[in-house]
Amino acid sequence: QVQLVESGGGLVQAGDSLRLSCAASERTFSTSAMGWFRQAPGREREFVAAISGSGATTVYTDSVKGRFTISRDNAKNTVYLQMNSLKPEDTAVYYCAARRLFAAVRDILRYDYWGQGTQVTVSS
Repeated sequence: QVQLVESGGGLVQAGDSLRLSCAASERTFSTSAMGWFRQAPGREREFVAAISGSGATTVYTDSVKGRFTISRDNAKNTVYLQMNSLKPEDTAVYYCAARRLFAAVRDILRYDYWGQGTQVTVSS
Protein backbone atom coordinates (compact mmCIF):
# COMPACT_ATOMS: atom_id res chain seq x y z
CA GLN A 1 0.00 0.00 0.00
CA VAL A 2 1.42 3.37 -1.03
CA GLN A 3 1.14 6.14 1.51
CA LEU A 4 1.17 9.77 0.40
CA VAL A 5 1.66 12.68 2.78
CA GLU A 6 1.11 16.24 1.62
CA SER A 7 2.54 19.34 3.26
CA GLY A 8 3.06 23.02 2.54
CA GLY A 9 -0.46 24.37 2.52
CA GLY A 10 -1.47 27.53 4.31
CA LEU A 11 -3.12 30.94 4.23
CA VAL A 12 -1.64 33.47 1.81
CA GLN A 13 -2.67 36.64 0.04
CA ALA A 14 -3.47 36.95 -3.63
CA GLY A 15 -0.28 37.14 -5.66
CA ASP A 16 1.76 35.14 -3.17
CA SER A 17 3.43 31.78 -3.72
CA LEU A 18 3.33 28.39 -2.01
CA ARG A 19 5.10 25.11 -2.63
CA LEU A 20 3.28 21.91 -1.84
CA SER A 21 5.16 18.67 -1.25
CA CYS A 22 3.99 15.09 -1.35
CA ALA A 23 6.17 12.36 0.12
CA ALA A 24 5.52 8.79 -1.01
CA SER A 25 6.32 5.63 0.90
CA GLU A 26 6.70 3.46 -2.19
CA ARG A 27 10.22 2.47 -3.18
CA THR A 28 9.07 2.08 -6.80
CA PHE A 29 8.05 5.75 -6.86
CA SER A 30 10.00 6.45 -10.04
CA THR A 31 7.71 4.18 -12.07
CA SER A 32 4.56 5.95 -10.89
CA ALA A 33 2.94 8.98 -12.46
CA MET A 34 1.87 11.53 -9.88
CA GLY A 35 -0.88 14.09 -9.88
CA TRP A 36 -2.23 17.02 -7.93
CA PHE A 37 -5.94 17.58 -7.62
CA ARG A 38 -7.99 20.10 -5.65
CA GLN A 39 -11.44 20.36 -4.18
CA ALA A 40 -13.14 23.60 -3.23
CA PRO A 41 -16.16 23.66 -0.90
CA GLY A 42 -19.28 22.50 -2.69
CA ARG A 43 -17.39 21.46 -5.81
CA GLU A 44 -16.10 18.23 -7.23
CA ARG A 45 -12.46 17.29 -7.00
CA GLU A 46 -10.66 18.53 -10.12
CA PHE A 47 -7.39 17.88 -11.89
CA VAL A 48 -4.59 20.42 -11.45
CA ALA A 49 -1.34 18.90 -12.75
CA ALA A 50 0.36 15.59 -13.40
CA ILE A 51 3.88 14.34 -14.06
CA SER A 52 5.16 11.11 -15.57
CA GLY A 53 7.34 8.66 -13.69
CA SER A 54 10.54 10.07 -15.16
CA GLY A 55 9.42 13.67 -14.89
CA ALA A 56 9.81 14.19 -18.62
CA THR A 57 6.12 14.81 -19.26
CA THR A 58 3.88 17.25 -17.42
CA VAL A 59 0.23 18.12 -17.90
CA TYR A 60 -1.71 21.08 -16.49
CA THR A 61 -5.27 22.26 -16.37
CA ASP A 62 -5.68 25.51 -18.31
CA SER A 63 -6.43 27.69 -15.29
CA VAL A 64 -2.99 27.09 -13.74
CA LYS A 65 -0.78 27.06 -16.81
CA GLY A 66 2.03 29.58 -16.46
CA ARG A 67 1.46 29.90 -12.70
CA PHE A 68 1.91 26.37 -11.30
CA THR A 69 4.79 23.97 -11.87
CA ILE A 70 4.81 20.29 -10.99
CA SER A 71 8.14 18.56 -10.44
CA ARG A 72 9.52 15.50 -8.73
CA ASP A 73 12.65 14.24 -7.03
CA ASN A 74 12.73 10.47 -7.39
CA ALA A 75 15.71 10.17 -5.07
CA LYS A 76 13.52 11.62 -2.31
CA ASN A 77 10.26 9.95 -3.39
CA THR A 78 8.70 13.41 -3.44
CA VAL A 79 6.58 15.39 -5.87
CA TYR A 80 6.14 19.15 -5.66
CA LEU A 81 3.64 21.74 -6.81
CA GLN A 82 5.06 25.24 -7.01
CA MET A 83 2.18 27.70 -7.05
CA ASN A 84 2.87 31.30 -8.03
CA SER A 85 0.58 34.29 -8.53
CA LEU A 86 -2.08 32.66 -6.40
CA LYS A 87 -5.68 33.79 -6.79
CA PRO A 88 -8.65 33.49 -4.42
CA GLU A 89 -10.17 30.94 -6.82
CA ASP A 90 -7.20 28.65 -6.11
CA THR A 91 -8.54 28.17 -2.58
CA ALA A 92 -9.17 24.46 -2.04
CA VAL A 93 -7.93 21.33 -0.38
CA TYR A 94 -5.07 20.02 -2.54
CA TYR A 95 -4.58 16.28 -2.88
CA CYS A 96 -1.62 14.31 -4.11
CA ALA A 97 -2.32 11.11 -6.06
CA ALA A 98 -0.28 8.28 -7.52
CA ARG A 99 -0.84 5.83 -10.35
CA ARG A 100 0.63 2.36 -10.70
CA LEU A 101 1.48 3.27 -14.30
CA PHE A 102 4.11 5.58 -15.77
CA ALA A 103 2.11 7.99 -17.91
CA ALA A 104 0.75 11.29 -16.63
CA VAL A 105 -3.00 11.58 -17.07
CA ARG A 106 -5.82 13.97 -16.13
CA ASP A 107 -8.49 11.41 -15.32
CA ILE A 108 -9.13 11.20 -11.59
CA LEU A 109 -10.39 7.63 -11.93
CA ARG A 110 -7.02 6.44 -13.17
CA TYR A 111 -5.22 7.25 -9.93
CA ASP A 112 -4.82 4.47 -7.41
CA TYR A 113 -3.57 6.11 -4.22
CA TRP A 114 -4.45 9.36 -2.50
CA GLY A 115 -3.10 11.54 0.27
CA GLN A 116 -5.20 13.17 2.96
CA GLY A 117 -4.97 16.65 1.47
CA THR A 118 -3.60 20.02 2.52
CA GLN A 119 -5.60 23.23 2.73
CA VAL A 120 -4.64 26.21 0.60
CA THR A 121 -6.47 29.45 1.29
CA VAL A 122 -5.86 32.57 -0.78
CA SER A 123 -7.30 35.82 0.52
CA SER A 124 -8.09 38.77 -1.73
